[in-house]
Amino acid sequence: MDDAMTDDWYAVIPAGGTGSRLWPISRRNKPKFLYDILGQGRTLLQSTYDRLARRMDPDHICVVTGWRHVDEVRRQLPQLPTRNILAEPVQRDSTAAIALAAAVMAKRHGKHIVIGSFAADHVIRGMDAFDEAVEQAVVAARAGYLATIGIAASRPSTAFGYIHEGNSLADELPAASRARKVLRFVEKPDAVTAQSYLSTGEYRWNAGMFMMRVDMLFDFLRSHKPQIATAIEEIADVIVQADDGSQDAAARIDEVMARHWHGIEKIAFDYAVAEPLSLNGGVAVVPGDFGWDDVGDFNSVAALLPSANERNVKIVGNEDDVVLLDSAGDVVVPASGRTVALLGVNDMVVADTPDALLVAPRARSQEVKDMVKVLAQQGRGEVL
Repeated sequence: MDDAMTDDWYAVIPAGGTGSRLWPISRRNKPKFLYDILGQGRTLLQSTYDRLARRMDPDHICVVTGWRHVDEVRRQLPQLPTRNILAEPVQRDSTAAIALAAAVMAKRHGKHIVIGSFAADHVIRGMDAFDEAVEQAVVAARAGYLATIGIAASRPSTAFGYIHEGNSLADELPAASRARKVLRFVEKPDAVTAQSYLSTGEYRWNAGMFMMRVDMLFDFLRSHKPQIATAIEEIADVIVQADDGSQDAAARIDEVMARHWHGIEKIAFDYAVAEPLSLNGGVAVVPGDFGWDDVGDFNSVAALLPSANERNVKIVGNEDDVVLLDSAGDVVVPASGRTVALLGVNDMVVADTPDALLVAPRARSQEVKDMVKVLAQQGRGEVL
């Protein structure tokens, strides 16, 4: 990315989810993005920050996270200015998180800045291609589009949403020659539908990466989601006023959050902003031809790990804590400190932690979140 691209270019890392599909590794007090799940020496959050900080000043990066994670985020990202870590009292989904960061950064740096949102739990390979895609998306955002990056669909996945590409924007945006109009966003399809998407060559995975001018984002929110816009702007005003570091700064922020945050509509950015804008031709997609994975469940983790043996067993943690006999295709998490022994066990998830054990077929990895709901309904909050 050209250095000139960074002058008006800012980024937010929404880090507010609990990662319930990766329970019992991922918990409310320590979600998946705070772990080095892949054993690479950096947590998912740190890796996301590293990708952005390669070409961006730390003061241009903001993290929005839950209040209970602020101290750990500070510890993991000591380069990030403390004022750029924004705490949510409760989760209100991605629209509120992205809008809050956008409003705060705009009040500090100008309302015409471009801000991009990058999830804290993605794995990306191919930094040059990533930089190129972001650069073209920023060009499209400057021109007034909500820009997103569409990932080449390598298989008919039912775990991701899809983006239907339209006509090229090369004539309108020569500096973003690969950008195309978005015809529509499509929810996670069934297997037959996903295969039909791939056969057309017109669909890409929706990775949830969005770039936009802040003034245009808030023009849209004021028109379509006025309650969100009003609440966020009042909160952002107080946060920026508190940049002076006065003794009562934290109390002022707590007070305005108590008045407004809990009442903000809980809605994903895709539903609140991206999908409505796409219906009026206001969204552009840039192809992201780099390796991308969403670390969403045990199957996605397994796809990123080397096999521990010739039977394609994947181990998240210390391999010495796992003993296998006539077992194949399993995902094993030995996180309790004790030995995990599998005999004749195939294609299963076995996640062993000090206070909870999960055993489930790999084919049902997406349904682990349903088990978390059952545990919550039964009042077992101590393991969540």
